Parts: sequence; C-alpha cells; structure tokens
Amino acid sequence: MRTYLVGGAVRDRLLGLPIAERDWVVVGATPEQMIAAGYRRADADFPVFLHPETGEEHALARRETKTGPGYKGFAVETGPDVTLEEDLARRDLTINAMAQDADDTLIDPYHGREDLDAGLLRHVTPAFVEDPVRLLRVARFAARFGQWGFRVAHGTQGLMRRMAESDDLRALRPERTWQEMKRALAETQPWRFFEVLHGCGALAALIPELAGVLGEPGAHDDRPPAPPFAALRRASAADSSLAVRFVALMHAAVPNAAAVPAFCQRLRVEREPCDLLGLLAQALPRLRQLGDAPAADLVGFADRHRGFQNPGRFAALLVAAESVDPALARACARLRVARDAAATVSADALGDAGLAGPAFGAELLRRRQAAAAAHEGGSHGCPRC
Repeated sequence: MRTYLVGGAVRDRLLGLPIAERDWVVVGATPEQMIAAGYRRADADFPVFLHPETGEEHALARRETKTGPGYKGFAVETGPDVTLEEDLARRDLTINAMAQDADDTLIDPYHGREDLDAGLLRHVTPAFVEDPVRLLRVARFAARFGQWGFRVAHGTQGLMRRMAESDDLRALRPERTWQEMKRALAETQPWRFFEVLHGCGALAALIPELAGVLGEPGAHDDRPPAPPFAALRRASAADSSLAVRFVALMHAAVPNAAAVPAFCQRLRVEREPCDLLGLLAQALPRLRQLGDAPAADLVGFADRHRGFQNPGRFAALLVAAESVDPALARACARLRVARDAAATVSADALGDAGLAGPAFGAELLRRRQAAAAAHEGGSHGCPRC
C-alpha cells in the first residue's frame, strides 16, 4: 500500500502558492485494508476514506470507463492492480496530473511540470471530452492563473469546441454550472472564465443571453473587451463580492427587471446577486439623471432604494452601476456623500416630534435631505466639481 499526494496540492506547491487542501491517492490497497488501517469511509458508494488522524481524504486509485451521457455516465473500477499512472490519466489537465511520494519525489508521467513552466492548460488524454465538467474547469483555471499568463493549449481548444457541440454539455445540471461559475467569479481574472467558454462556443449553450451580446468569438482578437467583460474587469478591481461581479457581467444580457427572475431561476442563481441584478435594472435610468441633481433628489433616490435600511446593498448597487457605466462615477460619488450626510439624522432624532406613520417618514426624509444639502453647501460644491 503506497500513498501519494496528488492534484492541486502538488501543482500549487510547485507554483509557490498556498495549499488550501491536500488530496491523496492510495495504490495497492482494498477497502478492507483501508478500514483495517483505521481509515473511515467518506462515501458509502465511492472509494474515498478519511485519514484517522488528519481527516484528509484518501482515495483508492481508480480507472474510469465512459458508460453513458453526461458527467455521471462513468463506471469506476478500483483494485490493488490499478496503477498511479492510470489514476492520473483520468484527470483533466496535465498540471493537475502530478503526484509526490513520501520522499517528495515528483511523479509526472504526462509532463505537467513542463506545461506548468510554459503556462499551458493542456488535457491529459483524449478522454478529456468524456466529461463536460472538465470544460468548465479549464475555463476556471484560466481565470485563476490568467494573471501569470496561462493559456489554453491549441489541441485542448479543439477538444473543447467538440464538447461545446455535444449533447453532454447540454445535459449539465444548472446547479453544477452555477457552482463552477461562482468559483470562477471569485478568481483574480473572472472574465477569463467566460472568455474561454465563449471562445470555444460553450457559452452559447450554457448562457445564450450573455453569448448573444458578446458577438462572434475570436481566438486572437485584438479588439477592446466586449462591454460585459469590461464591466466585469472594473467590478473586479473595485469589489470582490459575488453579487457585484455577477451583476456587472450579466446586466447587458437581461433586457429589463421583469426578465431577471426567470433568468436567475434558470441559472440557479442565489437570491442576493439576483436581487441586485433586478435592482440595477430598475435604478439605472434614474441614476443617469442624477449627475447635477440637487442633494434632496440624491437623498430621495437613496431612500427609495433602501440606502438607509440596507447600506451594504446600496453601496453594492453604486459599484455595480459604475462598473456597467463609468459615466455614472460622478453621480455615484455624489450619492455616497449625500447618503452618508443624511444618515447622520437618525429616526431617534424625531422621538419627541409626536409624529407617526407616513408623517414620521416624511419628516425624517425632509430632515435628511436638509442635512445633505447643508453638507454639500458647506463643502463649497466639491461633490459637484
């Protein structure tokens, strides 16, 4: 029984990156031997075990054979005769198909180290096409490692184009696609995930609304980035939140606020980014009129969009708006100043006014508008400069 560190931990160690988690492959063992050695089953139907001390996952080396459509259409075979090379062969990319033994010796049968040094995302074997999730994973690794110049190898691009035309890709569950998309949106260059998918034709099958506003993909296109990608770049530089990045990218793909719920439901998008997408669609027309508006109008806008009850979401709305339309930067800057000045007037300040219901709300808004106007007047007009 021999144990090897495999996959992302080996790759990230060679890149000098922090290792988030470690995965292990055990060669030459049976499930019974793993149990006898003190390991606990992590899955009743899959040969993965938890180490008795570290709790890290140890999987028995396995072969996979395609038996049906989709990413679940595989038969898994394990046994003491399955070699480490056979186990590594079933992985997606060469940079993920390396292992290290107990002496830290690198086992690299598919030349992952060379591809790591060259910045290439290359498939291990032609069996890459059998699992449509691999296409999403390649795009996600492009988003993660794009900052170091990693690119998809030409041959892998060809396989991805074949996969984009297959029924397997369309059989992907929306939840699985959204899971990969969420992870990609958290990466340093999230736009590359969608550029790679669009370049191979997969985006048209997965998110046709977005593909439709991007135009024809070009493998070596020197044009400026398409507006949704440019918006995502700006959002990524300003905010790391999933909601803001998602909204900046998808705003152009959804024609109006009424179309947002069905769009998000089909993609299985969670509530926060979905709500922010609808809010931006509603707010943009009015935002474009606020550049020279008086402070009272700015406070009124903040009040209508719950800028005092939910300041975090209001802040996210303004970042998303600036990302989609940089011309709104001045209006958003004035809105931030006005909201903050108005927020110094709290509901407690009206405690002795004897007001209730709509009258209370109207007076609170009036006082907040007055506070914002006074602040803007006292700043010698700087927010309007």
